Amino acid sequence: MPLNRPALSLGSGPRGVQDARRWVVDTCRDIGRDDLVECAELGVSELVTNALLHATAPITVRVRGTREHPRIEVRDGSTEVPLMPDDEHPDEDDLLLTFGRGLSIVARCATAWGVAVEDDGKVVWFVPAAHSGDRMARGVVTGEPPAPAAEPAADEMNIDVLGVPLRSFVEFQRHYRELRREVRLLALAHEVDYPLAKDLADLFGTLDRDLREGIGAEQIEQALQSGAATADLRVAMPRATAATIGRFIELLDLADAFCREERLLSLARTADQRQFQRWFLGEFVRQQDGQQPTAWAGAGTGAAARQQSSVS
Repeated sequence: MPLNRPALSLGSGPRGVQDARRWVVDTCRDIGRDDLVECAELGVSELVTNALLHATAPITVRVRGTREHPRIEVRDGSTEVPLMPDDEHPDEDDLLLTFGRGLSIVARCATAWGVAVEDDGKVVWFVPAAHSGDRMARGVVTGEPPAPAAEPAADEMNIDVLGVPLRSFVEFQRHYRELRREVRLLALAHEVDYPLAKDLADLFGTLDRDLREGIGAEQIEQALQSGAATADLRVAMPRATAATIGRFIELLDLADAFCREERLLSLARTADQRQFQRWFLGEFVRQQDGQQPTAWAGAGTGAAARQQSSVS
């Protein structure tokens, strides 16, 4: 008889351990395996305790396999593989148990056990034995944790831009392309008459790769294809570039003034466009200064307006 019962979601704290023990014991009895109750209860207590202490939510427990070989699984949101007990060095494992990381209880209560690492977490599982013993079953690790995000180079930093409204970002890209084309032409033909165009063109050259490709453009494209309305971005950028964006914000405001005076053919930004761009670009400046990310609060909101004034 196969087992495929819905998983039990666990809360934090000692209550989660108690709920898991009770649920596993009831399941063993329901399938007529009272002989496994003691080991099942001991093993799941250890796994859930470790998950609550050292892993991340969500944490669930379930019983799968067959009546003959039921398998208890505890899943959590961390891809970190726990320290594995070593039956050749039991004293070392006893020390680990002091800190709640040892799995020797599980290894002694199981005929087989292991860790299955997945993209978004891991499952620690065991097949309970009829009796616990002194000898530990050797655990196996399957799967590989996802490759860690590449650390930025010495002169780079990671910028997290949270809750980016995709429609506003696409409008920003379009406005940037039009403005870049306009200032380059003006700088070439009328540098003396339009010094702002020369300043903007030089700045575009400094930021060309990041701004031409669109900051976080690939991540935005993936989000658009999925139908999402917002996206969180992580962008690696040289610190000098992040700092230079502050000057870019100022020049965009000057460009708006030139547009309103019809000295540039590009349209001046609307209030909402200006608010979004100042927040988006301002995140690079703020985080370069060591401040924490601030998510987009929405166009026209008081919180957003205060946020924009803080980077002015």
